[in-house]
Amino acid sequence: MPAYDRVKIARKVSRPTALDYIHHIFDEFTEFHGDRNFRDDEAVVGGIALLNDTPVTVIGIQKGKTMEENIERNFGQPHPEGYRKALRLMKQAEKFHRPIINFINTSGAYPGVGAEERGQGEAIAKNLMEMALLKVPTISIVIGEGGSGGALALAVTDRVWMLENSIYAVLSPEGFASILWKDPKRAKEAADVMKITADDLLKLNVVEKVIKEVDGGCQNDFGFTANLLKTKLSAEIEELESKDIDTLLEERYERFRKFGEFTE
Repeated sequence: MPAYDRVKIARKVSRPTALDYIHHIFDEFTEFHGDRNFRDDEAVVGGIALLNDTPVTVIGIQKGKTMEENIERNFGQPHPEGYRKALRLMKQAEKFHRPIINFINTSGAYPGVGAEERGQGEAIAKNLMEMALLKVPTISIVIGEGGSGGALALAVTDRVWMLENSIYAVLSPEGFASILWKDPKRAKEAADVMKITADDLLKLNVVEKVIKEVDGGCQNDFGFTANLLKTKLSAEIEELESKDIDTLLEERYERFRKFGEFTE
């Protein structure tokens, strides 16, 4: 499938959201609100739940399926308080020794004036720093769009997975084409060049696993993908919890350090 066709599937309004996966995969989900600083950001949801019988913290970037829901959720573009809420929940998970599972679906962090005034860049940067040192197992799954630092702010984890028709990139194909070629109409060509699909990123070792979807996207058979993801999450959490903390942190460091390596 051409890369831009996967972009269009990843952006479908009918595509299952973070809350869809949370309610299907986990039991007894209790949502927490607020960053204890400014306000609650509806673009980020999170709380505690059970994965089978294991207590976990789950966090997701939430889009809407109607215009009203998307306005409420700011079209899945978090403000800094959303990232600060996520970090608050992750630090709480560390305190109580709960694994962390993140669901990512965003075109990027919200670029509004208010978000910048309240420290959007600092909030993202702090998440990157703090997540690198969390002393609990962490997994992130890109379930739709994984856009720029807005996605990376929840993806400095032990494992990063992608659904088959999701994308993960530093910017959108339209933005890439506009900057490089001064022509956003070349977005389809840009998508091929950028290597943003799950298959591309698995080959590049940027992600560890690709979760299968049915033809046309997981919105056509949500249960298939969600059940498969639950099985794989259960096995992966068990494996990660078997590691001692020093090994877990060292492997996480090496995972991200390899992206900075180069040869002359």
